[in-house]
Amino acid sequence: MTSTIAVGDLRVGMYICLEGGWLSHPFPLSSFRITSAQEISTIRGLGLERVRWEPQKSELPEAEPAPLPAAEEGSSAGGAAASAGEQAAARQREWLAAQRSAAQCCEQQYAEVSKVLRAVGETLHARPMDAGRTAAALTQAMLDKMLAADEVGIRLVTGGGPDRSTAHGLNVAVIALLIARTLGLNPEEMLDVGVGALLHDVGKLDLPTRLRHAEDGFTAAELNGYRDHVTKGVQQAQRMALSPGALAVIAQHHENADGGGFPLRLPTDRLSLGARIVAIVNRYDNLCNPATRAIALTPHEAVATLFAQGRSRFDPSVLNVFIRMMGVYPAGSLVQLTDDRFAMVVGVNSSRPLKPRVLVHGQPSGRTVLRATGSNTTHLLDLETQPDLGIRRSLAAAKLPPAVLSALDPRPRVAYYFEPLEPSSRPMELAA
Repeated sequence: MTSTIAVGDLRVGMYICLEGGWLSHPFPLSSFRITSAQEISTIRGLGLERVRWEPQKSELPEAEPAPLPAAEEGSSAGGAAASAGEQAAARQREWLAAQRSAAQCCEQQYAEVSKVLRAVGETLHARPMDAGRTAAALTQAMLDKMLAADEVGIRLVTGGGPDRSTAHGLNVAVIALLIARTLGLNPEEMLDVGVGALLHDVGKLDLPTRLRHAEDGFTAAELNGYRDHVTKGVQQAQRMALSPGALAVIAQHHENADGGGFPLRLPTDRLSLGARIVAIVNRYDNLCNPATRAIALTPHEAVATLFAQGRSRFDPSVLNVFIRMMGVYPAGSLVQLTDDRFAMVVGVNSSRPLKPRVLVHGQPSGRTVLRATGSNTTHLLDLETQPDLGIRRSLAAAKLPPAVLSALDPRPRVAYYFEPLEPSSRPMELAA
């Protein structure tokens, strides 16, 4: 249950929920427990009069612990077992509620950031300097939230919509920033990577629509027209007064480590690290989300393709970081578990990618239902808490039974966003 409280009455230990949009406050999460007077001061500086708070999630120093329910008549052992079972069920309900809240938060953040990125494209030609400043401010806001968290996960979102260019730019930026974070780049370098990733295809705005995505049937003239988006992107970056680091990403995101890319066929030692990062993520997202849906690869297939074919094409050290971070089964992969149930990967902890969170079809005993479709139920499960359960194989959507596919409901476009992870957001070990 939530209620509202005057900002002047906030105290350390209160669990609050900020509204008004993710970019309207500096905290990595919109819902969190206040841990310091400085956080209260920051909240008061936002100009809010009241905020929502959740007493049951708060930890006020003077609060008395909630009394335990009276034990039923019977053996003490039976009462203890019942109490332990109730506590486990309560922990699971709390975790599921936290996951639903985190998913909603990610969706809202993705929608808000997408809106700002679309505005950059809409103002580019008339006010290029404003567009450049907006792109930098957007990236800085994302970066501040990403760096404020000890652990960061990658979550599948239902966003994307019909604007493929915005979804592509945001996908590439999110994953590129996470790679840069893993590689230990400093904040200024990460800002360059993020701005360059968001705008790496900005030159396509100056191309005819039919030339914005390379196709196998292109003539030599059409292929050259498509490749010209890099040169046009550099020109737009200069008009926006982007930093040299961001400009290098835009200029080099189609160059290959083996010197076989375009437009200048530059080898690895002449490529910026940001460009080497974005080149890999750009290729990955184009494999998952091509202009022609019929040739789309699953996220698992895309990672396997990059590993098999990209070791000479891309910087091996960056490629290895990308694969470790995304995991063998990235978010969006359709999989079969070792107990034969089908599932969809919905969240990956970038520091522990082999045990993702999955949406499972089929209800095991004792599992709380997250979503139901007719007689088909799906359940959110953290494989990290399941030592005896893992992923057996990845499957294409066409290989799943129709009822399972309907229940899991994968989106036609794979879209990602990052989420700060709290240690308390994961449940204790749950029964398989």
